[in-house]
Amino acid sequence: MAEQVLAASVVLATPILLAAIGGLVNRQGGIVNIALEAKMLTGAFVAVVVSSATGSWGVAVLAAAIVSAAIGYLFSLTITRARANMIIAGLGLNVLVAGFVGFIMNVGFDASGTLRMPHVELLPKLLPGSVAALPLVGEALSDLDPLTVFAWLSVAALPFLLANTRLGLRLRAAGNAPHVARAVGLREKSLQDFGTAFAGFYSGLAGAHLALASIGLFNEGLTAGRGFIALAAFYFARNRPVGTALVCLFFGFLDATQIRLQTVGLPPQLIGTLPYAMVILGLCLTAWNLKRKAQA
Repeated sequence: MAEQVLAASVVLATPILLAAIGGLVNRQGGIVNIALEAKMLTGAFVAVVVSSATGSWGVAVLAAAIVSAAIGYLFSLTITRARANMIIAGLGLNVLVAGFVGFIMNVGFDASGTLRMPHVELLPKLLPGSVAALPLVGEALSDLDPLTVFAWLSVAALPFLLANTRLGLRLRAAGNAPHVARAVGLREKSLQDFGTAFAGFYSGLAGAHLALASIGLFNEGLTAGRGFIALAAFYFARNRPVGTALVCLFFGFLDATQIRLQTVGLPPQLIGTLPYAMVILGLCLTAWNLKRKAQA
């Protein structure tokens, strides 16, 4: 049982981790991206449609990421150029995308709620099934897919990229000291637009993973608040990539645990709230800790 929960935890943590990476980079650039959920939903929808049309999971994943990145860029323009409130704009985009995707499903595919497409190519497993025989980690290794590996490689590379590359330093300058960035000739708005497009790209990958990791279909409730959990993850970890990854893995574990608990007869409505209750508790603990340190 422990092996199955561990394997499920890694798989369920991947979309949260991908979206959290994007949101973390966006936050470093000075924009709080409340619309991660919208871009995940877009990525999931595009991935299913493109995978069915092309028979290629790679093309589907790339299309999902590019379309979500484009939405992210347009969303950023409303904040950096039109001076919209980033929280209100993000919430509005979540509602707009959810309604628009439902409209496209109804008009273009004559479907409501769930979209099932033929010949959807799922994400492949990278390692042979024989590795499942390894103790404890075998099942987790046998379930590894390209996006899961990419997510953890991104976590390993992100601290270096943000702290030691010209683009990373400029992005952080645009978010933490925009007046200084302008004084030295940096185009802080363009850097913020890049950060939001980056968040869209990774959120599109997250949506593609939700749709293509195992189920191969799209549902209007597929994201189920994971974009907001990703937002909470990097806030809980104080924008540290490794800490964010560990928090996402913990949320994946909670999600896997609540699914397992539902199979033993406990009320699914109550058990299903476990990951979200822990998000609220974690954010409260973080706020209390920051307040205590400020008073000290």
